[in-house]
Amino acid sequence: MIIVLKSGVSEREVADVERRITAMGYRPHTIRGELRTVIGAIGDDRGKERLRSLESLETVESVTPILQPFKLASREVRSANSVVQVGNVGIGGRKIVVMAGPCSVESREQVLEVATRVKAAGAAVLRGGAFKPRTSPYAFQGLEEEGLKLLAEARRETGLPIITEVMEPDKVDVVAEHADVLQIGARNVQNFSLLRKVGAAGKPVLLKRGMSTRCRSSRSSRTCRWSSIRAMAPATGNTSSRWRWPRWRPAPTGSSSRCTRGPKRRCPMGRSRSSPIGSPL
Repeated sequence: MIIVLKSGVSEREVADVERRITAMGYRPHTIRGELRTVIGAIGDDRGKERLRSLESLETVESVTPILQPFKLASREVRSANSVVQVGNVGIGGRKIVVMAGPCSVESREQVLEVATRVKAAGAAVLRGGAFKPRTSPYAFQGLEEEGLKLLAEARRETGLPIITEVMEPDKVDVVAEHADVLQIGARNVQNFSLLRKVGAAGKPVLLKRGMSTRCRSSRSSRTCRWSSIRAMAPATGNTSSRWRWPRWRPAPTGSSSRCTRGPKRRCPMGRSRSSPIGSPL
């Protein structure tokens, strides 16, 4: 539920409403705007009708249910655009913020040189991987904590905030000690123990969308930490391709045509293409 307070309420009156929400078994999430204050009541939906009794308070203007499953990340709770402040860099405003750097931090000389170059090129945030997931156990797995220290040194030299990926819950504290933004990779978008740990770290979070993860699920996972950067695309399905161009197959021996085509079908982009016989789109 969203409890909208009247304009001009005092801090004492806001605290009174928060206390009443807590007494009903819900967690208050207060957002103070320029004109009025809004309190989101977070908790079990089954008893939310009890919150409507708050409308009888003189300080409450209205009590409205949150229709979206992603409570804290919905426009119903916060209608204005969110700007996440990372040092002196604002992410989410009208200015495009470029984050650049090495995929993997490999040496002091490498990270300092790259940091200097990306800053000169106009990047506002330095990214680099200290923990690198690899399929092979014999491949380079990253410098880990030593890599974090090198990134922190590059920040001191260039003034660029740093962002790096964290992959395990027990590594969150050490990564948060050095990094300005914590990155959750696409493979960990549904790692809920990691999301909860990151949410308690008090750092901005860059949450990537996973393969076949719908925006609705992505926004719900961001509710674990409402300082994360907004989703990149509208809720229009998953991120994997829903259309594949048909693959041509060679024509039978002796045929004059260069390939065999099936019946024509129209793709979602409005172009007419032919699908190979026996090969579903």
